[in-house]
Amino acid sequence: MSTLILETTVRNQESAAVIDLFGVMDGFAEEALNTAYIQAESLNKEVILLNFGEVTYINSTGIALIVGLLAKARKNHKRLFTCGLSSHYVEIFQITRLADFMGIYSDEESALREAN
Repeated sequence: MSTLILETTVRNQESAAVIDLFGVMDGFAEEALNTAYIQAESLNKEVILLNFGEVTYINSTGIALIVGLLAKARKNHKRLFTCGLSSHYVEIFQITRLADFMGIYSDEESALREAN
């Protein structure tokens, strides 16, 4: 799925709610991201996993949206994990200190194992 807008799917895994992200995460992604987060939260899992494997670009507004999700997750006693980030975006998450507040895993399997 190659797209200039953000598309999402939400999956219920045993140890986490998984939000698969496809496309570009920018200001236009807010509605899709928030809708997916609400769906994921309704699954009543302690961990919500953001799967960035098919995200092609994240700008500063996209980072701000992720910060917003992190705030919601913390407020609702959820843990936010990520997987599938490129090394470039892992570095950005480290620089912005997002990595201090959410688990960052190379793949979904590792993240789900840690969520148990």
